[in-house]
Amino acid sequence: MAKICVIGSSSMDLVVTSAKRPGAGETVLGESFKTVPGGKGANQAVAAARLGAEVTMIGRVGDDHFGEQIITNFKQNGVSVSHVEPVTGMESGTAHIVLAEGDNSIVVVKAANDEVTPAYIDRAAQVIQTADIVMIQQEIPEETVVHVSELCAQYNVKLLLNPAPARPIPAQVIENAAYITPNEHEASIIFEGLSPQEALRQYPNKLFVTEGSNGVRYYNGEQEIVVPTYKVEAVDTTGAGDTFNAAFAVALAEGKTLQDSVRFANRAASISVTKFGAQGGMPSRQEVEAQL
Repeated sequence: MAKICVIGSSSMDLVVTSAKRPGAGETVLGESFKTVPGGKGANQAVAAARLGAEVTMIGRVGDDHFGEQIITNFKQNGVSVSHVEPVTGMESGTAHIVLAEGDNSIVVVKAANDEVTPAYIDRAAQVIQTADIVMIQQEIPEETVVHVSELCAQYNVKLLLNPAPARPIPAQVIENAAYITPNEHEASIIFEGLSPQEALRQYPNKLFVTEGSNGVRYYNGEQEIVVPTYKVEAVDTTGAGDTFNAAFAVALAEGKTLQDSVRFANRAASISVTKFGAQGGMPSRQEVEAQL
């Protein structure tokens, strides 16, 4: 069984569904409202566990009702919470999501996720050291991402960086990461000054750019490879990227080739958008293998 350590954010998603996305100063009538567990780190941990990995989450929640719900959700999905500690006197992170016009808009309030500090990470160093692969995102402090990349390099553990939300990444993090998985927008910020083709050639078999319905593009050292996605009727695209990253990590940890790992991840992501909620549509291992 693949051993995956996920370091990142945990939050509660507050999701509004509307036929129309409001403009500045505009009020529109919504169709529904739901609260569902989310956060990029938590989403990726849950997705990896459902795909059959042994997953340990390293993160923080608030000492509030949302924090209790987030921890309960981890346990129900088989994710170890031995390193998910509440922060006294602080609220849990939240994501405020509007689903409208076939896509989503999201505002994230980090709250307790800002307490995922380098010192907090050091208390879980043994989990990182014994993992097959470590996953990290950017809803936690930048210095923590840098520190984790250095630990992974020190322990010779592969690091998968999902650089979302987009911000410039220090050179040592790019160097230390084994895999980097931006979407097109994130890639343009991270590799500013480079064309997409130049960036891919500079990081062969490391940089994997997700292009939505077009699939995933990477450079294998000789040519650009585009692994196409699967066509489905999308209900909610929230969490598709998190499902992709988790499935990619699981496949890599199990020793699949890069191309087969991307194909497996594309299939999982395509299934995830057919149901409501970031985690609501995340598939089991059996669901993915049945549709490959």
